[in-house]
This record gives sequence, C-alpha cells and structure tokens, in this order.
Amino acid sequence: MKLPMSWLAEFVDMTGISNKEYADKMTMSGSKVEEVVYLGDEIKNVVTGKILSNVPHPDSDHLVICQVDVGKDEPIQIVTGAPNAEVGRVVPVALHKSYLPGGVKITKGKLRGVPSNGMMCSHEELGLTLNEIPYGNPDGLLLMPEGTPVGVDIKTLVGLDEYVTDFEITSNRPDCLSVIGLARETAATFERELKLHEPVVKGIGGSINDELSVEVEATDLCPRYTARLVKNIKIEPSPAWMRERLHAAGVRPINNIVDITNYVMLEYGQPMHAFDYSCLKDGKIVVRRPKDGECIQTLDGENHSLDKDMLCIADGTTATAVAGVMGGYESEITEKTQTVVFESANFHGATVRITAQKLGMRTEASGRFEKGLDPRMTLDAVNRACELIEMLGAGEVVDGVIDVDATSDEHKRLPLECAKMNALLGIDLSREEIIGYLNRLGFVIEGDEVIVPFYRTDIARMCDLAEEVARMYGYDNIPTTQFGGTAAGGLSPKQSFEKNIGVYARACGFDEAQNFSFGSPKMYDSIGLPEDSEKRLSVTILNPLGEDFSIMRTTSLPSMLECLMHNLNHRNPTASLYEVATVYLPEIKDGKVNADVLPQEPHILTMGTYGRLSFFQFKGMLEKILSESGVSDVSFEPVTDNPSYHPGRCAKILTGETELGIFGTIHPVISKNYGAGKSELLAAEINLDVMFAHANTDKLYQPLPKYPASTRDIAVLCDDSIPVAHMEKAIAKTVGGILEAVSLFDVYKGDQVPEGKKSVAYSMRLRGSDRTLTDEECDNAMKKAIAALEKQFDAKLRQ
Repeated sequence: MKLPMSWLAEFVDMTGISNKEYADKMTMSGSKVEEVVYLGDEIKNVVTGKILSNVPHPDSDHLVICQVDVGKDEPIQIVTGAPNAEVGRVVPVALHKSYLPGGVKITKGKLRGVPSNGMMCSHEELGLTLNEIPYGNPDGLLLMPEGTPVGVDIKTLVGLDEYVTDFEITSNRPDCLSVIGLARETAATFERELKLHEPVVKGIGGSINDELSVEVEATDLCPRYTARLVKNIKIEPSPAWMRERLHAAGVRPINNIVDITNYVMLEYGQPMHAFDYSCLKDGKIVVRRPKDGECIQTLDGENHSLDKDMLCIADGTTATAVAGVMGGYESEITEKTQTVVFESANFHGATVRITAQKLGMRTEASGRFEKGLDPRMTLDAVNRACELIEMLGAGEVVDGVIDVDATSDEHKRLPLECAKMNALLGIDLSREEIIGYLNRLGFVIEGDEVIVPFYRTDIARMCDLAEEVARMYGYDNIPTTQFGGTAAGGLSPKQSFEKNIGVYARACGFDEAQNFSFGSPKMYDSIGLPEDSEKRLSVTILNPLGEDFSIMRTTSLPSMLECLMHNLNHRNPTASLYEVATVYLPEIKDGKVNADVLPQEPHILTMGTYGRLSFFQFKGMLEKILSESGVSDVSFEPVTDNPSYHPGRCAKILTGETELGIFGTIHPVISKNYGAGKSELLAAEINLDVMFAHANTDKLYQPLPKYPASTRDIAVLCDDSIPVAHMEKAIAKTVGGILEAVSLFDVYKGDQVPEGKKSVAYSMRLRGSDRTLTDEECDNAMKKAIAALEKQFDAKLRQ
C-alpha cells in the first residue's frame, strides 16, 4: 500500500515527524514500512521557463533558437527541435548540470554550432504520462497552464514534490489497505488526534427508488449492497490534486468518474464500481449466481464463462459485472454516459478469490475483497463518492440511497483478561494501561468486556487483543526472558531409522541426491509406464510453474535416472546415488484422482548406479543395507513384467512374505530414452515405511561360539526353472535350529547334466549352542534337507 504523506496529513497532524522517525515507529507498531520514496528524487535543477523569442537555426531546417526566462537576471538561450516551442508559453527547463529520470544528465553545449544552455522538456522526459498530465503534448514540449509562475521547481507543479511511504500490509489487516486505515494506525502510534470527515451530499431532489431497483438473491455471497444515482454526468480529466494523489498511490488516472471510484477505494479501502445507467435494462440490478453457460465481456475486452460458484451483478436479463473483480464492457462509462449508478457493496472474500483465480483476473478490487472487508463501509464510501461528484461539478446526485443490508449491527465482544495478557506477553501492565492502549486503537471497554470495532475483522481471541497491547507498548520494551519449563528434543524412531539408512548407503559408496517432488506427465512415458497404469494418475498442481512442474510424482525412478544421466553427460565415469524420496499416491475413485482426499506420502529409498557395480554386487550392497537396518529373512524373486527394468535382470525384494521393493538393470529401451547408450544403469526402489515396520532395530549381543561347527555339502539335480533361493529357504526351514548358515556355492549345467536340468550345490554350516554335534545329528540334518528338496522340488541327490 503506497501512502502519499500529504494525503495522510489530512487525517493526522504530522508536524515535527520526520520520514525516518515515521517509518521506524510505524514498523515497530506493526505496520511494516518497506521504503519511503521521494517521487521527484531523480529530477534536479529543472524549473519553469517562459519562451521569450523563437528564431530558426541558421544551419538546420527543424531546430529553433529560443530565449527563455527562467527567473534569473538574464534569459538563457536554448536550441530545440520541438515543434510547439510557442512564444509566451511556460515550459519545464532543465538547466545546466540538471538531472532527469533514468540518470540523464543535462549540461550546456552546442547544437550545429549554436550554444544551448539547457533543454526544454516534454512530459515523458519528466517520467510522466498523459494520464497524469492531460494537458501535455504527445509530440512536443509540456506547455504549462496559463498563469504558471516562472523559475519555480517543476516538481512542485506536477505532483512530484511528494514523499510516499510504501507499506507491506499483511493479509489479516485489510483495513490498512486504505489511507484512513493507515491514518488510524498513525494516530495510535504517535498518540495524535484522528480527524475523520463525514461525507455530506446535497442532492438535487427526486428519489433513486423511482428510477432504480436492487435485488440481492445471493445474500450469503453479498451481505450488503449500496447504490446511489448521479445524473448529468460530465466526463473530463480530474483536477490536478486528485490526479497527483492517484499517481503517487500507484493508480493511473483515467477520467473524473473512474478516478473518483479509485480515490474512494484508496481512501476508505472500499472498492467501488460505476455503471452506465442506460445499459441497465428496466433500471434493475440483480445480485445473483450466474446461470448455466452465462458469459460476460469484461472491461478489458476479454470474454469469460461464468459458473455457479461465482457471483455476478446483472440487470433484468444479463450479467453486467463480475462481482468484486471487474465490470462488464457493455456498462462501461463512456463520453456519451449521462447517468451513472455508483455501486458500493460487500462480497464474500473466498468467492471473490476463487472467481479471480478461475478467470485469471486479479484486480485491486479483488485483492481487497478476498481478505474480508467490513460491510459497514459501503454507505460512507458511496456518500464520499457522491460528495466528490458535487465537489468537482461532475454531475448531480439524486436524493436517496438504496441499501440492501443483511448484516448484523452487533459488535464482537471479548472478555478483558488482563492477567492472561500479561502472562502471555511476559510483562506487568496495570488494567488502566491495557485499557489505554486498546482505546488508542479504537477498542471500547465496557466493564470487563472489549467491544471490537467493526473494521477490525482480524480480532477473534484474547491473544489477538494481547498482540494489540504489545505493539502499542512496544515490542522493543518487552524484556528478554528464557522459556519456562523444559523441552525434550530429538529424532523420532522413524526419523532415526531414515537417517541411519543414509549412513549405511554412504558407507556403501553412494552419494545423496535431492530432487523436486513435482515433475512432468511426460516422465511416465520415459520409464515406459503403460497408458492404463494407475501410477499415471497424479495429484495435479493448481498453479504450476509450467508443464514440466505440473504434477506430484508417484514414482521416484525418473528423478534418479535424470540424476544418473546428468553425471553421465558430464563425463563422470562412475556414479552411485541414493535419495530418500517422497512420492504422492492419490486415492483413486472411479478411475480418477479423488481431489477431496489428501494423497499418501510414502518415503522411498531410491538408489542408482552405473560404471562401478555389477548386478550381483549391487544386490550385495542392498542386502548389506537391509541387514544393517535390522531387516531379516530377506529374499529375492525374479520379476519379468516391470516395463522399466530388464525382464531377465530384475527382482523384487521380500522380507518373509512382504514385498519391500524392486531392483535391477534398467531396460535397454528405457536407457535409450534417457540417452544412456550402452551404459548399464542399475536402480532400486525400496519402501522405507514398510521396511521400518519390519525392522528390528534392537542390537543384541551374540557371544562367540564355544563349540565347533560341522560342514556338510549337498549337490542336487533339479529343473532349471526352479529359483535356487527357494531351495535355500526350504533347507533352512527344514533343518531347524542347528543350521547356522546355508550358502550356494555352485550351479552347473553341462554335458553331464540332462537337458532342462541344473546341478545346484549348497554348503551347510551346523553348530550346537550347548554341545558339540555328533555325526548322527549332522547326518540326520542332511537327510532332512535332501528329503525336503525331493518332496518340494523333485530334486535328486547327485551321486
């Protein structure tokens, strides 16, 4: 919010307060000042001058030589090419060693051999537009109005001799998006009188009800709608003081009617709109939800489709404005407008925000409405607009006001809890002091109750009142104290588990990678996901940076492959990376994402490598990480139907019967999609949430064995299709407690083995915890293992 200090001075006496003091104290009282700027800071040594003579340049067909009176003892000579350098007119003159906006420096010199002691300026060279200076010439010098004095600093005549304070207004303080709101804060901060003006409208008689009717159908979205009627409108530029204030506040002046609505919006914080009365069929305004398929062309010339979640202002038949956002093109004020309806209404903030986002039309009005405005401002604002109409002679105001009001006149009341406020703030103020601070801010105290002003829509609880007391007391006056009590910090068991996973991965030679959780729908094509895969159903970002960042990922594999390729493309011979990645799995309902339910967010340990590990070495690394993490009973089963991995070099990872994830060599087609060429990419995806649920993180001490181990070897013939891990698991289950370890040490297929068969050899290490095993016990263990293999896999002992 840009606040011109001269405008503020109408409401609060600013005598004796410097700009720095003002900025510092307002910031400390809760109204953060971004900067204080002087509008004419870049303009130096530019004054008004009167052209006394004008003669052609002897060596140019377009330059003229002027003698200019700039208020000094003698006129100065300036050479110019401006076509409107009229004798007797007053123009801005940049003297020798002067400065213009953009750092332009003007010094005396010669033009075609003739001395020139400065430059006469156009409005553009002063950084102004025809909106701020309607009497300017688009193709020549800025000719000042008749009677302009000579030798006067130009900044004082064109509204640039003004300091503007730029405030950062938080979203919970919409009342401060106005000059009056900031004036209230200023008066409270500096303990000065707030001078508010009650608008006075004389009127011309008649009754607005004879010519206009207002019906509010959607009172839930429009709690108050106020309107007044103005006849015999005269469209013309606003007076200089109004144009200058609007320009200083960052609003472009247009014409007197539009400028009045913008002026009132800035002064009161209440957005307004002006309708051309002749465009309202039957002299009727209806505030309603749009009809099915209803469209409107707005003031910017764009066509928009409206839906039932929006709110529109209509006449008897069609929509003429999008409520709280922008007016319609058909009811725009033009040079032919004779009668105007001033609208000052209050609209439901959330509806205005949703509408503005859907239509892509964020405006000054919508930015205020969406924060929640006080509905009681509408009447004062429309009366102020009509007062300005009469003040500027821009029209005649018809008597009467249409005010459809569905709001309550009851003030919000909160208990005055001084002890709680002091305890919360860590200070010790008396009841009288607390009441004094609240009174400065407009709160009224009745007994033990605080009556909250209507415009303070942000005050809801005791802590809000305590904050008001704190900022008036001064945050810098509150003593520094330590927190009472004790706080126990630390990581949760799951956080510790995930942290240790990183330790184990780095111990295995993997470096941590971090990737964005959002991506492009095209990434699913890159990893070969089928068109009907549920993994393609992703949470869509409502306001993405672009298509490449438009969805939340359901798999972390594409991110890891992109990291590997980044390293490969930068000629890194090897890379081993891991990421504890979050994926977003939405609820699927009828084949679509259910946007009403938050997605699940499992953590996935994603690992990738190339150029360093073979398939089996990578598998060994994963087994080591699982083992160190406390996950036991780990096994692997081949997977042939995952489109992202090689069908012959891919396996799912199990603990018992529970699937933890998948690992393997990336499919050659997928590697080609990423540009990996002949490089073998290996990757793994392990669900850390499932892994944590099946991990035993308790480390138990195991003493060294006291008794010797016995080793037995088994070699069997079996079908080539039987996974050796299944046979290994059957041996472990059958032999029981005396089996300390079983390991595969040979797989043979050759001349001595029948077609379709393979020879598999296992080594069993047997040991008793309380005795030395006998040969009979070891032989029985062998027999159990052989019997289990014969029964479950039709395996035969090799002779």
